[in-house]
Amino acid sequence: MRQATDASFAEDVLTAAGQVIVDFWAPWCKPCKALEPILEALAAKHGLGLVGLNIDEHLGVPSRYGVLSLPTVILFEGGEPRSEVIGARPRSHFERAWADWLGGGG
Repeated sequence: MRQATDASFAEDVLTAAGQVIVDFWAPWCKPCKALEPILEALAAKHGLGLVGLNIDEHLGVPSRYGVLSLPTVILFEGGEPRSEVIGARPRSHFERAWADWLGGGG
């Protein structure tokens, strides 16, 4: 998972080709660590970009998107947030939540 910063977010996510999963996380967040392999598997299966953003080091982007709880994962497409999942969830939850954006694949 590539790590974005407040400065690189536009290039890493907003102007990226295709869909990008953004994982808002912090080093102290144990559920965030547990979620990482699930997100990596989803990104690989569906050909999505995957970017992490450490909210302890970069506050601008999380505040812009109203991230108040961790983990928060947002699926972006065309520079716009399309779907948000808050909390550690199983892979099946993400696939259901993002079915409209992933072509209904599951």
